[in-house]
Amino acid sequence: MQIRVFDDKLSLSRAAAEQATAAIRRVIAERGYARIVAATAASQTDFLRQLSQAAQIDWKRVELFHLDEYIGLPVTHPGSFRKMLLEQFILATGVEKFHLLDGEGNVSATLRDAGAAISSAPIDVAFLGIGENGHIAFNDPPADFETTAPYLVVNLDEACRRQQVGEAWFPDISTVPKQAISMSVKQILAAKEILAVVPDARKAAAVKACLEGEVSPMIPASILRTHSNATIYLDKNSAALLKPEHRIQS
Repeated sequence: MQIRVFDDKLSLSRAAAEQATAAIRRVIAERGYARIVAATAASQTDFLRQLSQAAQIDWKRVELFHLDEYIGLPVTHPGSFRKMLLEQFILATGVEKFHLLDGEGNVSATLRDAGAAISSAPIDVAFLGIGENGHIAFNDPPADFETTAPYLVVNLDEACRRQQVGEAWFPDISTVPKQAISMSVKQILAAKEILAVVPDARKAAAVKACLEGEVSPMIPASILRTHSNATIYLDKNSAALLKPEHRIQS
């Protein structure tokens, strides 16, 4: 695993988008198409904007998979990850083949269909964030490191739900759904390459625990340290609590 630290969120996002662009172009050149996973959250907005503006990518040759979504939340809600992915990425790039997680209808059917689609071939590159409680996707602690299901229904802990209020997607915690559909940890780790975009001071404690604590379901993102091709993108604020040797700037 590689750790890259930048001065600010914008330079972090730009560098991550450059690596992502190179990875997608390389796979398309080698095989003719690429399969990617994208995260949606406040921390990902700058990165997705930079990536969506990459003119060198033939987006019609890209297949996109959704990382997570709340159960019972309409796509019109500001906090809907489907809404964010559509507005911030799909419409901006013209990606034609994508798989959104519908948490409003038949959840069992969504799990079945999304699982079959993502299992049909390897994922080339996955773009992630890390939550304030150390989650990846919506795998809150204690995360299930063992399930082989590509997607699962998870219960959201209070720290995760409060983060959504803090990011202004919901007016108070009572309005944040208590369950979500999430890509599983094993499915995330199955990606050939992983880029985690993790800016802002509010992530500093989680970053330290994930990168310097034990690898544990209680610190879900710590599992990224077991991946052979993962890069963690930090800014000075999110890296502030790390040991000096981990805060070397790129």
